[in-house]
Amino acid sequence: MIPSADHPAVARRVAPSLEELLGDGARRTVLRHTDGKTGARLERVTIDGRTFVLKYLHLADDWAMRATGDLGIRPVTLWRDGWLDQLPASIDHAVVAAAWDDRPDGRGAVLLMHDVGEHLLPEGEDEIPLDQHHAFLEHMAQLHATFWATEATAEYLFPLSTRLTFFGPRLGTSERAHGGSDLVPTQLVPEGWERFVERAPAAAAVVTELLDEPSPLVAGLTATPQTLVHGDWKAGNLGSHPDGRTILLDWAVPGIAPGCLDLAWYVCLNRARLPEPKQATFAAYRDGLERCGIDTAGWWDRQLALSLLSLMLLFGWEKALGDADELAWWEEQVLAGARWLER
Repeated sequence: MIPSADHPAVARRVAPSLEELLGDGARRTVLRHTDGKTGARLERVTIDGRTFVLKYLHLADDWAMRATGDLGIRPVTLWRDGWLDQLPASIDHAVVAAAWDDRPDGRGAVLLMHDVGEHLLPEGEDEIPLDQHHAFLEHMAQLHATFWATEATAEYLFPLSTRLTFFGPRLGTSERAHGGSDLVPTQLVPEGWERFVERAPAAAAVVTELLDEPSPLVAGLTATPQTLVHGDWKAGNLGSHPDGRTILLDWAVPGIAPGCLDLAWYVCLNRARLPEPKQATFAAYRDGLERCGIDTAGWWDRQLALSLLSLMLLFGWEKALGDADELAWWEEQVLAGARWLER
């Protein structure tokens, strides 16, 4: 059942404190996870002989929460309001419980999750096995089909206009003003956007204009079908259970948006690990939608083109720090996507 005004999801209780959540006798140790780059703290916790993972969510610690304006702590509210209960059986979000964790510097929360570490993709740049890659795409399609054309929404979901612009050149300025010193927002992002202008001037002209005024892109994307997107299908959030279910962690930026944005993000951030060409990856996801009964005729080309363009509003800086062939491919996508814009 998809959450809606007529069929609301069953609300879950968020514990008022970490102490109540864990109870007496829990043993905790710091967990280091190098694929995480936002500053969020992780701990492994043992409760009654069972092992879990605690993830701390605080604006003061996590620059991505600040960049996306996550004042309501989306992963907790999404779980609390039952959205995660509606996911297809093929996807495991791993969340068990949650608690508020207020501090003097602001409200925070913690998520208690199953310890699925042994089933996550290994860190590094080894190719994802082809069968596993195809399973990710099939399950992505099933997720999107489950919420296809949903009219449900919530004020804490990440809005599309902000989703398209939060990783722009202003991120470094805002983080430094906050006193942040994390490598990605304060150094790599500003340097990368400068190089993007130098190395891909034609794409940069389109992207810069849209970062200043994204409404033509928003209009073009919203003219195509919408669904619930996870928003961060990167390798560090993915794994597979022995029974074939996909593990999909870190629901920090969920929202109602075109499904192809998840697909484009997956291709963009996992580029070094893709076991097949990008076009084959797009086709595999589209086939998955069709198997779920979604008719892709009439909107597919437009949504995919605009979604690929959208990723360069977010990661043009990252591609400008990489190799020439990859940057050139994405520059082509920007120029192709621009032809679909609502002017």
